[in-house]
Amino acid sequence: MSTLNTKKRKVTGRDERGPLASVALHATLLLAAVIAVGPPLWLLVTSFKPESEAFSTELVKDFTLGNYDHVLNDTEFPNWLLNSLVVVGLTTVIGVFIAATTGYAVSRFKFPGMRPLMWLLLITQMFPVAVLIVPLYNLLANLGLLNQPIGLVVTYLTIAVPFCAWMMKGYFDTIPVEIDEAGRVDGLNPFGTFWRLIVPLAKPGLAVTGFYSFITGWAEVAYASAFMTGEENLTLAGGLQTFVNQYTSDWGSLTASAVIVAVPAAVIFGFAQRHLVSGLTAGATKS
Repeated sequence: MSTLNTKKRKVTGRDERGPLASVALHATLLLAAVIAVGPPLWLLVTSFKPESEAFSTELVKDFTLGNYDHVLNDTEFPNWLLNSLVVVGLTTVIGVFIAATTGYAVSRFKFPGMRPLMWLLLITQMFPVAVLIVPLYNLLANLGLLNQPIGLVVTYLTIAVPFCAWMMKGYFDTIPVEIDEAGRVDGLNPFGTFWRLIVPLAKPGLAVTGFYSFITGWAEVAYASAFMTGEENLTLAGGLQTFVNQYTSDWGSLTASAVIVAVPAAVIFGFAQRHLVSGLTAGATKS
C-alpha cells in the first residue's frame, strides 16, 4: 500500500492535502480576496451615495448619479481627463519606442559604454521621488517647461524608460539571434530587422512595457502636483486632490472621479495581461 501511495504521488506530481490544510488554504485565499476587493467595492458603493451618507456602513440606501453628474458637468474633470490622456499617451508611445530600441541595441550589439549605460539606467531607479522633485523642478523651469504637458512627459520618461529598457533587453535575449542573421542575409539593415522581424515577436513584451509606461503617467501624483498649477492645467492625479483637502471634503465627487479614472486602467491592464499570458505560452516552445 505504501508503494502504491508513493507511485500515486509521483504520477500526480504533488502530495495530497489534508482536510485541515485545505480549509486553511481556502480561508486564507478568501481573506485575501476580501482585503483586495473591499476598498474598491467601498469606493464604488460610496460613489452612488449622497454626501450625507458617505460614511454610512449600509449599502446604497438612496441611489443617486448626482456625484457623476456633478463631476462631469460642474468641475474641471473633463479637462483633467484630456490633459492626462495627452500626457499618458505621449509617455506610452515615446517610452515604448525608446525602451524597445535601447533594449534591442544592448541585447544585440556590443559598443563602447554599453555596460556603464546599463548601470546608469539601473542607478536612476534607486533615487526616491522626493529627492528628484527639486532638481527636476529647477531643470524644467530653466527650459520653460513648467506647467506644460511636455515637461510632465519628459519627467515620466525618466521613470519609465530605464526600467522598461532593462525589461525589454531581457525579453530580446530570449529571441534567437538567428532571426536577425536571416534578416541581414535578406538585405535588411539593423533597424529594418528590428522593425519587421523582431517587433512582431516581441509584442507581449511591448504590451507589458506599454502598460508600465501608462500606469507611470496615469497614477503618478507627486510630479503632477509639483509641476502643474491652475485647475485647467492639472492632470487627474492632481485634480482629484482638490475634492478633499484641508478646506473642503467632497467625498462623493472624489469617489465618482476615482471610479471613472479606474476604468481606462482596468481596460489597459486586461489588454496587457492577455498578451503577457500568450507570451509566456509561446515562449515555452521557443528554441
